[in-house]
Amino acid sequence: MPSHESVLSKKKRWRENALAYFFLAPSLIIFATFLFYPMLRSVYLSMTLTDPRGRVAEFVWFDNFVELFQSGQFYSDLKVTLLFILYTVPTSIIWALLLAAFTHNKLKGMKIFQFVFSLPLVISVGTGSIIWLLLFHPTAGMLNYFLSLIHIQAIPWLTDPAWALISVSLMTVWMNMGFLFIVLSSGMQGVPEEIYESAKIDGSGPVRTFLQIVLPLLSPTLFFALIVSVIGAFQAFGQINILTKGGPMDSTNVVVYSIYQEAFVNFRFGTGSAEALILFFIILILTVLQFTVLEKKVHYQ
Repeated sequence: MPSHESVLSKKKRWRENALAYFFLAPSLIIFATFLFYPMLRSVYLSMTLTDPRGRVAEFVWFDNFVELFQSGQFYSDLKVTLLFILYTVPTSIIWALLLAAFTHNKLKGMKIFQFVFSLPLVISVGTGSIIWLLLFHPTAGMLNYFLSLIHIQAIPWLTDPAWALISVSLMTVWMNMGFLFIVLSSGMQGVPEEIYESAKIDGSGPVRTFLQIVLPLLSPTLFFALIVSVIGAFQAFGQINILTKGGPMDSTNVVVYSIYQEAFVNFRFGTGSAEALILFFIILILTVLQFTVLEKKVHYQ
């Protein structure tokens, strides 16, 4: 026979668990509605052919995946996506790190620079894309106007396949600057001032101090910035949709925009869902690899 105290203890634990699930219920319902159900629905649709109204016409199992892997267009889109990541992620992190190091000095007026560098964070992708669309205009754009002042020929920023992806990447680096600047600035503020003073007493210059002392202490923040930036670059859509719509000649047609075209332009929801699942697993594998390989080099205090 269980004792009276053990019975009361079990009832207390049951009430605590019930109360915990009660408070978690709204979040679980939201996750189930907007995350788990759409993901399971995507898995189902990826094995089907659908009509233009999105209704399932035929169950084809893994034929959509086979078609994608046999298609040269998918590999072309994946190559563009990886190039976009290569152009934007390292550049964004290095640029934001330099700005954070510049504004870390306690000089007069640094607050103004911090505000200016953080400003892209509050600008939406749509608004930022429209701003850069005007800057990239071949005749009335400010960028080509400044180039003409130094007698450089106008650049077809968004109409030349050789320049289109670079142009979209340039806008993306500017857009990412605000968030990464705030993250890296916060990380630098967490470095104790005693470390700077000790390095200065030992005769270490600012560049050496930054490279050999500050950067290792910033490695957790840099690791977080890298993970978030890579995932964000894989999901880039708004700026490409507004600036180039995947063109010219598919030079900016990243995987996410290809999914949008397949599902909501060509109404091939099965192929679009299959492509979305492949992208999900690519991001998952790369994220796990980053945690497996790069986290070993992170120095936690």
